[in-house]
Amino acid sequence: MNLSWTSVTLTALLALQGSAWAHGGEDHSHAPAAPVTSSSPTMAAPTMPRRLADGSLYVPKAAQYQWGLRTEPAAPRAWSVAVELNGKVVADANAGGRVQSTQPGRIAPPAQGLPTLGQRVRKGEVLAHVHPSLSSAERGSLQAQLAELDAQHAIAERKADRYAQLEGAVPQATIDAARLELQALRQRRAAVAAGLERPEALRAPLSGVVSAVQVQAGQVVDARETLFEVVDPDRLAVEALAYDASIAQGVQSASATAPDGNVELRFVGSGRHLREQAWVLLFRTAPGHNPLAVGQPLKVVAQTTQSRQGAAVPRAALSRASDGTQTVWVLTSAERFERRTVQVDALDATRVVLTSGIAPGERIVTQGSGLLAQVR
Repeated sequence: MNLSWTSVTLTALLALQGSAWAHGGEDHSHAPAAPVTSSSPTMAAPTMPRRLADGSLYVPKAAQYQWGLRTEPAAPRAWSVAVELNGKVVADANAGGRVQSTQPGRIAPPAQGLPTLGQRVRKGEVLAHVHPSLSSAERGSLQAQLAELDAQHAIAERKADRYAQLEGAVPQATIDAARLELQALRQRRAAVAAGLERPEALRAPLSGVVSAVQVQAGQVVDARETLFEVVDPDRLAVEALAYDASIAQGVQSASATAPDGNVELRFVGSGRHLREQAWVLLFRTAPGHNPLAVGQPLKVVAQTTQSRQGAAVPRAALSRASDGTQTVWVLTSAERFERRTVQVDALDATRVVLTSGIAPGERIVTQGSGLLAQVR
């Protein structure tokens, strides 16, 4: 009796427990599970950027964020027309100089050694010595002059001593003349000896940085040969060529692009002597650190007094189509971009003006346009 009652109780408990699991939502049927298809939302393929049939691009928000796309609205207004000129960095006439030898000779380093590229030097500092290079005939001629001067000096010295002993018996004018003759002979001998033995000291014409070194110890150089160049890196100049005379008369400001950033330029003036059938415009760099080197070519953007209506955008917004025309990308909806052909005028070293192809208020891609052009 007890056994049967226990069996009934266990059966009831198992039934209750089974009903509680089913109520929890578990499937206790023995039917096979339905296969998961590609149309299932959890396994849907990710949406990728693609080119649409009309040539526009579909780029999801996630891809826009990953690519770092940036846009800004077009705001047309009047801008000063700018022109691009080919320029070159030159040394300022008041802040650069050359060190040359006035005579042929052999280079000898000073006590601190020959200067190196980039070394800062002070005005008047000795950079090198040039020992005169004389032929055998020249050296023999100078030595003969020294011997003759030595003889004349000895005679004049005895004459001056004799007159000094006869002071009072000999007129004072005669004594003074003998002394002056002796002094002149000493100076002549010192000058000739200096030309034979004393080296020429080459000194820095100004304080700055050594930008060119063209000598080595023991090198034989000619007269008027450029041996060193010294420039002040904070005071450089830029020469640009303009083939239109009106540009030379209407420059307001200018800038140039350097490896380390944009360099502001100040217009100085233009010459009246053509070079390569072009006007030469001179600019000076603004005070401060200028990452430029003498002889470096630059693209100078000069702003003129003329004006043009358009929207200013960074140069990075421009891209080229397959036919070579300049284009920009416009954001027409949240995830759609269209390519527009535009007309461009230079504004400065980092910006351009879009004069056609863009309506006011349209959002132009200013960063990442190169990535959009690669979408196929």
